[in-house]
Amino acid sequence: IGAEISKGIVAGGGHVIVCSRHEDTGRKFVEELGEGNFFYTMDIADAEGVKKTVAQILEECGDVNVLINCAGRISSVPFTEVDDKEWNNTITHALWQHFIDRGGARIVNVSSVAGKIGGGLLGTVAYASSKAGMNGFTKAIAKEGGKYGISCNAVCPSFTITDMTTALSNDEEKYKKVVGIIPLGRPAQASEPAQMVLFFASDAASFVNGEVGDCDGGIVMD
Repeated sequence: IGAEISKGIVAGGGHVIVCSRHEDTGRKFVEELGEGNFFYTMDIADAEGVKKTVAQILEECGDVNVLINCAGRISSVPFTEVDDKEWNNTITHALWQHFIDRGGARIVNVSSVAGKIGGGLLGTVAYASSKAGMNGFTKAIAKEGGKYGISCNAVCPSFTITDMTTALSNDEEKYKKVVGIIPLGRPAQASEPAQMVLFFASDAASFVNGEVGDCDGGIVMD
């Protein structure tokens, strides 16, 4: 999904700074995007490392006016087996003070339908809790950031075909169960939730703030 978002921003004339734990694939991807785009190695489970990398980005790249939090992984560990490491691996961080200092920005968080329905085959307690927390975080930042010109919205995809969901795609029984609860009867392509993210990140959504939008094929209808 992050790759499709990046491609959309570049196609619209913007530039991206991609951050990932996977340095080789990340650098190759950014090279394919063309000049004016950058890559930095970042592990969001390392809070101090995140702070240092963000400081380096601002020093080397200058202004950042949009933050898209699209980091995460499926966690299907049962509650009885959840440890501190499992919780920490599902937490995201945001650029905040820089956006206040610059007089405004747009934040878009990629959440999950799991945060609204309490998880399921696509992620259990740690994953669902982190995404529910992200939905609350989105609304809180929208309220607190408004006076600084900062808007914050979130997108909640359901089952999306990505490298992260390969195991589920290859398990026919689980695949059928998950697809069976999607009214459209199919998983999403990565480009589909990316389109909603791009909308929230654009000037077209200039008066949208605190919205937690569903891109889930109709699982949640609210």
